[in-house]
Amino acid sequence: MTIHVNDHIKLELTHDSQADVLFNAIDNNRKHLSVFLPWVGHMQSINDLKDYIKASEVLIQQQKEISFAILFEQVVVGRIGLHHLNMLNRSGAIGYWLVKEAEGKGIITKSCKAMINYGFDKLGLHRIEIKAAVDNLRSQAVPEKLNFRREGVLRQAELVNNEFLDLVLYSLLRHEFGV
Repeated sequence: MTIHVNDHIKLELTHDSQADVLFNAIDNNRKHLSVFLPWVGHMQSINDLKDYIKASEVLIQQQKEISFAILFEQVVVGRIGLHHLNMLNRSGAIGYWLVKEAEGKGIITKSCKAMINYGFDKLGLHRIEIKAAVDNLRSQAVPEKLNFRREGVLRQAELVNNEFLDLVLYSLLRHEFGV
């Protein structure tokens, strides 16, 4: 499955053939990504990423997540997905990452909007969350631009680089998005 965000951005459903390009994107941006993302240190080889993709494919089949590679001008520049899908409560959380060189182009904001549309329209979700580290102002700007509500701070909610980070919790309800 592919979601065409615009003429420059598309989202391709996670699959094994993306392993090489995704690993290279991570490996070339390790310092940049590891500041706020706890999993970067676990991606030490292409096989680590292939195992992660296999696990993601299982979660997709179980309807617990849906995840995509982000392509900008036909080049993989990151990933985005709806994670922690809870179909009983019709909720999920958007997670994303982007290589350093692709920042500042609106790629994540536009991709998040596509994920929100997919979540509300295709999956019938009622609530979508985004969490961002308190110090990650770039990541916080995304839900703020998309009219998410800041609900509060989850204290020491994520272990990154042997340090517990506080996370800002944002949410958007279906009727607030105008769907």
